[in-house]
Amino acid sequence: MITTLPNLLTLSRIAVIPILVGLFFLDGAAPRWVALGLFALAGATDFFDGYLARTRGQYSALGQFLDPVADKVLISAVILMLVAFDRISGLTVLPALVILVREIMVSGLREFLAELRVGVPVSRLAKWKTTIQMLALGFLIVGDASPDWIPAILIGDIGVWLAAGITLVTGYDYLQAGLRHMLDAKEDVSVGDAPREDGDSQGKAHGSSGGASRSHG
Repeated sequence: MITTLPNLLTLSRIAVIPILVGLFFLDGAAPRWVALGLFALAGATDFFDGYLARTRGQYSALGQFLDPVADKVLISAVILMLVAFDRISGLTVLPALVILVREIMVSGLREFLAELRVGVPVSRLAKWKTTIQMLALGFLIVGDASPDWIPAILIGDIGVWLAAGITLVTGYDYLQAGLRHMLDAKEDVSVGDAPREDGDSQGKAHGSSGGASRSHG
């Protein structure tokens, strides 16, 4: 149900995005620190919604759909706003683009594999990537509003490059695993579409319908 605590935490991660975006348009240090606080809380819900779903046994199809969507929309929105307000600029735009492209690719891959009822487990390296990514974006949200002794922009830029490097590794792993299932699915469809040896029209019809049902399953 949508009213379970894990689902509500996931929805809060989506609900905070318009507020975060609005804070970018406000001048001064205070809006940046408020934005950082909201971003940190949103990141914390990413841990607690999964933890509570496991400990309470409150898994749901809605939660499985919303959780990765909330993560990707939040990260994408923050990266786009950081680029728009020149807090990510120069060559650092390239690793930011890599992260965005990877998020889109993995989303499409998960959608395809979901139709085959195949899950994509999150690797330990991917979790490290997410942690580094969140920290880097947090430093960049504050930017030059940070104290002089904290090189927030430099730390954020390095973190984005590091996260992008890990992203390439984990993205390749996901793509490799997905391609295996894609090729298996293609072979299944080819076998289902093949006509019977007797070549009669009835056999061909049955073969075609069998292939279609598998392709939709």
